[in-house]
Amino acid sequence: MPRTLAVANQKGGVAKTTTVATLGAALTELGRRVLLVDLDPQACLTFSLGIDPEDLDKSIHHVLLGGVKARDVLVSVDDGPDLLPATIELATADLELAREAGPEQVLRTTLRPLASAYDWIIVDCPPTLGLLTVNGLSAASDVLIPLQCETLAHRGVGQLLDTVHDVQRLTNPGLEVLGVLPTLYDGRTTHARTVLETIADTYSLTVLAPAIPKSIRFAEAPAVGHTILTTAPSTPGATAYRELATSLV
Repeated sequence: MPRTLAVANQKGGVAKTTTVATLGAALTELGRRVLLVDLDPQACLTFSLGIDPEDLDKSIHHVLLGGVKARDVLVSVDDGPDLLPATIELATADLELAREAGPEQVLRTTLRPLASAYDWIIVDCPPTLGLLTVNGLSAASDVLIPLQCETLAHRGVGQLLDTVHDVQRLTNPGLEVLGVLPTLYDGRTTHARTVLETIADTYSLTVLAPAIPKSIRFAEAPAVGHTILTTAPSTPGATAYRELATSLV
């Protein structure tokens, strides 16, 4: 069975999608077979990998709710991981999933036929605590929490952990919290260093290393449909994600 990693934080702007795309690319570089799943109606992961959501006839929405097989929606990315893409249609999925029997397990059921083809499945959860995120957590073996190194970014992490605990209790007892990944880190500021130092004590969670540095290179890469590993492969940000990937395998 593949290791399935849900990347979740209900706060936006914490480099969640960047982490999914870049970690997936780094694991692919290491020879792992990787599938990325875009569960965010904003479809930022899909767009950042060079795919225009508006050009897609079918997406993960049709797999979850339309009876379409996942393999018929898969998109192959050149020299990168495969992708189950998203479109804006996913915005109605929480309401539609609520009508399903066992609505928390739809994604797990969807991914099961693909399991033997991959070593890693990484799910980009939306910045909410609704049924899409619960589906991502229910399908995962581990959850990774990107956390911006600013005080205000800490707000809401407790709520996410409450949701994780509910999922562990009700739908996925095997779910493990892999840890918190510090992102958008600027080691030149005392504030960022202080926040980084207090994360472990605040949440009693593993702090994954290295911290991902703040860099304009991350914002530039999606514009050309690639990750920083391709557009700026020697930068500290690219190095940090490669180190993270190596530590996970």
